[in-house]
Amino acid sequence: MSGRTQARACPERTCVGCRERAAKSDLLRIVAIEDECVPDPRGTLPGRGAYLHPAVVCLDQAVRRRAFPRAFRSAGALDTAALRTALAGEAGATP
Repeated sequence: MSGRTQARACPERTCVGCRERAAKSDLLRIVAIEDECVPDPRGTLPGRGAYLHPAVVCLDQAVRRRAFPRAFRSAGALDTAALRTALAGEAGATP
C-alpha cells in the first residue's frame, strides 16, 4: 500500500431557508406529497427532496422566500402545516 489515507468527504446540502451549506446529517429532508411538504427524517421517501435546518426560523425564511415551490418545481403554493408541527415537536423535545 502507498501509505495514503483516504478521507471520505461528508455530503453537504444547502438549507432552502437560510441558504447555508451544512452536512447532510444536520439537515432535515423535506419531500412534497401532493400539495403538502412532509418531513422525511429517514431520507427514504421517493421523489425530489429539499433540505432544511430543523428550526422554525429556517422554515419561516423558506416560506417567505417561496423556496419550497421552487425546490419542488411546483406550480402552486405548498402546505407546510405538518412540517411546522413536526419542527415544533422537535424543538419542544430538545432540552
